[in-house]
Amino acid sequence: MNRTERLQQIIAILRDGRMHRARDLAARLGVSDRTIWRDMAELANYGLPVEGERGVGYMLRRAMALPPLVLNAEELAALEHLLVLAGAHHDTRIGAGAASLAAKIRAALPAPAETDDGTAPGLAEDQRLS
Repeated sequence: MNRTERLQQIIAILRDGRMHRARDLAARLGVSDRTIWRDMAELANYGLPVEGERGVGYMLRRAMALPPLVLNAEELAALEHLLVLAGAHHDTRIGAGAASLAAKIRAALPAPAETDDGTAPGLAEDQRLS
């Protein structure tokens, strides 16, 4: 299981609203307690409402997940464009929110497929979420 899959598994486990100890999460996912601590910090950095601490446990305070979405190339291009516009907004909260949202989307996107010439289709590399 790679890190992205593990983070998704942790979110799925924490959705029950109960407190979960790092030791129990680590045993369930086959990693060390320290890995869980790092993963919980990463989830908090992504903006998930993770509460808790080492030695006590972790939980999510409120629902925050969207149902799975399937985006076509045009929808992804539109989303990328809107995030670029929001990132340039004069209100720094909106810009920061756009950057945070782009990071979450990048983490969830599969690796880009290559075309016959070995390049990724779609937007220029500096514009892509992935």
